[in-house]
Amino acid sequence: RDQLNIIPNAAESEALASTVHSNDGLYLVPAFAGLFAPYWRSDARACIVGMTATHNKAHICRAALEATAYQAREVFDAIYADSNVKLTSLKVDGGGTNNSLLMQFQADIIDVPVVQPKVMETTAMGAAFAAGLAVGVWKGKEEIKEMWHVARTWTPSMSEAEKQKNWEGWQKAVTKSFGWEKTTDGEAGDDAEDDVAGAHAANRTHELPRVLDKFDLLDALGKSKAAIVPVVLTATASFVAGIMIGGRNR
Repeated sequence: RDQLNIIPNAAESEALASTVHSNDGLYLVPAFAGLFAPYWRSDARACIVGMTATHNKAHICRAALEATAYQAREVFDAIYADSNVKLTSLKVDGGGTNNSLLMQFQADIIDVPVVQPKVMETTAMGAAFAAGLAVGVWKGKEEIKEMWHVARTWTPSMSEAEKQKNWEGWQKAVTKSFGWEKTTDGEAGDDAEDDVAGAHAANRTHELPRVLDKFDLLDALGKSKAAIVPVVLTATASFVAGIMIGGRNR
């Protein structure tokens, strides 16, 4: 939208992507600033692979949407590998949930139902609920649960063969994003043809603490009192929102 001007606004992405029935073998890996979980590859960069003369901007738009779903599955696969806790449904929120094509593809690629709530700003609502509970606006969590309602559910419908084909294509595409930038030691990253399965095994979510160790959060807060202000403002806003929401629902 902003740089390539393929679509005038985000809302147009579904309509454009829906003009083609599949990505037709084209994948977009959005590693604009590297790849995070489960790869942790700072040397990776965004790429479009599998393009032929038959592809058009609708395929690129569809591939961009599908990349979101693929990356979500990678995180869930890593969580399952580390915790042995299997995902049974995915509750989603935010503007992206207005895109039915994306939500259906997400359900297909992770093979569990995707559930959209009536109130899609879940983060703000959660903060309000937390503040409301703290000051006694609501008696307990059960009262809050009664306020949560489902607006729509997308169930998996893609065949196993098609899902596997798409997933294998994505895994191959990801390897093409490796090794484009030099790492901090001045050397190029690992071979771009590294096996994705190996990357998952070596860089799963338990590597996150190692990455966070590079940032001394306490020191950063100590040097800048201004960093505290957004936290205080957020807490205050949550407190007020909790009282307002509670008042309307009583």
